Amino acid sequence: MTKPAAQSKSERIASLLEAEIRSGQLQDGSALSSENCLVSRFAVSRTTVRKSLGILAEKGLIRTKMGIGSFVTYAGNVIDSGPGWSLALSSAGIRMETRILRIARLGMDLEVPVPLAGEMLAVDRLRFRTETGRGMSLERARVPWRAEFAALLEDGLDGGSLNRTLAARGLVPASGEEWANVLPSLGAEDAALLGLPEATPMLRLRRLTRDTAGQPVEFVESLLDPELFGLHMRF
Repeated sequence: MTKPAAQSKSERIASLLEAEIRSGQLQDGSALSSENCLVSRFAVSRTTVRKSLGILAEKGLIRTKMGIGSFVTYAGNVIDSGPGWSLALSSAGIRMETRILRIARLGMDLEVPVPLAGEMLAVDRLRFRTETGRGMSLERARVPWRAEFAALLEDGLDGGSLNRTLAARGLVPASGEEWANVLPSLGAEDAALLGLPEATPMLRLRRLTRDTAGQPVEFVESLLDPELFGLHMRF
């Protein structure tokens, strides 16, 4: 009888972390410990820890972004902007809908980490669970205004998609940057939209994309329910 091959250190650590994730000890959206903490906890090298994280990433249990870190994704699925939301949540058995709250022309009204001013095409969207109506995210997109956007104020987005609308007009991101922090207290208006208590702390992600010439394409601020999503920053 052939004996099963012994697990390597990285495989054993990955198995332990996987068990914690699947058992609920690490909730969906919870941050993993930093690499330094894992090195100390398991008394292994950083290389071994990174191999373990790579195993978990291949299984879709975590995502690692260069310079940011590793974190448990929603229901074990990677969720990014664009179609990634719908595909990931659908595969996890989550029924979700998107409601466009506003399409308007206005001046920049969001806190932007880099200089970005002038008139904007504003598109505000709410993603919520179909069964309960509870909000999962509130997203506010701002795109530097163009005359060709005027028709959108009456006709709406192409197929209900801002990504598709921008791409059809030659606005395709080539690079970008992202910031993450915690919004300590959710305001009354946003709380009502999301169906959450006032003063609830939220995860806030802000993303600016640019075209090949380095000009801004789109700035998006997303408020995410911290019970569902989490981000671990490594620095």
